Amino acid sequence: MIAKSMVDYVNGSSVIRAMFEEGNKMAKMYGAENVYDFSLGNPSVEPPKAVGEAMRYILQEEKPNLVHGYMNNAGYEDVRDAIANSINQKFDTSFNANNILMTVGAAGGLNVILKTLLDPEDEVVVFAPFFGEYANYIKNYGGVMKVAKTTEDFLPDPELTKEAITEKTKAVIINNPNNPTGVVYSEEDIIKLADVLRECEKEYGHAIYLIGDEPYRELVYDGVTVPYLTKYYEDTIVGYSYSKSLSLPGERIGYLVIPNEVDDYENVFQAAGIANRILGFVNAPSLLQRTVARCLDAEVDIDTYNKNRELLYTELTALGFECIKPQGAFYMFVKAPGGDDKEFVKKAKEFNLLLVPGSTFHGPGYVRIAYCVDYDMIKRALPAFEKLAKSYS
Repeated sequence: MIAKSMVDYVNGSSVIRAMFEEGNKMAKMYGAENVYDFSLGNPSVEPPKAVGEAMRYILQEEKPNLVHGYMNNAGYEDVRDAIANSINQKFDTSFNANNILMTVGAAGGLNVILKTLLDPEDEVVVFAPFFGEYANYIKNYGGVMKVAKTTEDFLPDPELTKEAITEKTKAVIINNPNNPTGVVYSEEDIIKLADVLRECEKEYGHAIYLIGDEPYRELVYDGVTVPYLTKYYEDTIVGYSYSKSLSLPGERIGYLVIPNEVDDYENVFQAAGIANRILGFVNAPSLLQRTVARCLDAEVDIDTYNKNRELLYTELTALGFECIKPQGAFYMFVKAPGGDDKEFVKKAKEFNLLLVPGSTFHGPGYVRIAYCVDYDMIKRALPAFEKLAKSYS
C-alpha cells in the first residue's frame, strides 16, 4: 500500500502530462498531422551545435574519471566559476564559485532551496497564475503556500502582495518570464516588489527570501529585458535551468545563485549543498555540468518561437479570442469564452486541439497554449481554432 500522502498525487496526476498522453493516443487514432497538441512546454527548437560539440570534446579529450566521477555536492568548482564569471559579464554582478550551486534543473534547485529554508508551517507566497508544481514543492517540506492575487495584466500589485505576506512568510517565489502567461515583470515591478519585501522584513523582524525561478530568462521578444533580481533585493536567491535556453529539458541541469548578501549566507549555502545530497540528487549530472560550462555564450534560435508567437497571436485575436500578447517564454494565456476553462478545453478537444485549463495554474477562466511547436502545425491548426471560435459565436 502506498503512503497516504501520495494518494492525492496519484489520483490527481498532472493535467499537462495527462493531456500530453492523450495527444499521443489521438495521434494514433487520427494521424499525428491531424492532432494539434499545444499542451506541453517541450522546446521544439534544436539545441545549439555547440552543445553536441562540447559533449564530443569532453568525452574524447577529458579524463573519464573526471567526467563521470563524484565531485563536491555543489558541483565542479571550475564550472561554477565559469558560470559566475558569465553572469558577472552579463549583469554587472560580482559572484564567484562560492555563490553557485549546480542543481538537477530548476525544479531540483527549487526543491533544494525550499528544503534549505523551510520549517513546518512556514509560508511561501506565489503570484497567480503560477506553475502548478510550486504547490507540491512547498508541501514537500511542510510549508504552506499563500497565493497573492495579481493585476488584470497578471503583474504583482504591491498592496495585494503585502496582504499575502504574514509573520510566517519565509519566502516569495517569482517566475520571470512567467509560465503560464508569458508576462515579463519589468524593472519597475521588481523595484516595487523589493520595497514591499523590505518593509515586511522590517515589520516582522526576519528575512523574507525572494526566490527567482528563471528557466525562460533568455526567451524574450520585442527588445524586452528581464531584470536580474539580485541587483534589486538583498535576500534574493535565483534558480536557473538550461532546459529552455539550450533546449535541454530532459538533461536536468541548472544552478542556484546564492549571493553573499543574503541573510545567513554561509549557512544557507552549506545547507543547500547538504540538501542537494540528502534529497538524493547528490550532485547535478557531471557530463552536463562540464557541457554547459563550454556553452555559456550559446543560444537557441528564439526567432522560431517569435514567428510562432506572431502567427498565433494575430490569428487568434482576429478570431475574437482575447489574450495579452506574451513578452517572454513560449506560452499564451487565452481567455476562455464563457469563462469555463475546463469546458473550453473539452470543446477544443472535439476539434483535435489540446490545450491546458488555466485552473491548473490557479488561473481559472483562461487556457494555456504552448507555442513551442512546429510552425506548420500552427498553420494546420488554424481551421480548427476557427471552428472552435464559431462554436461559441
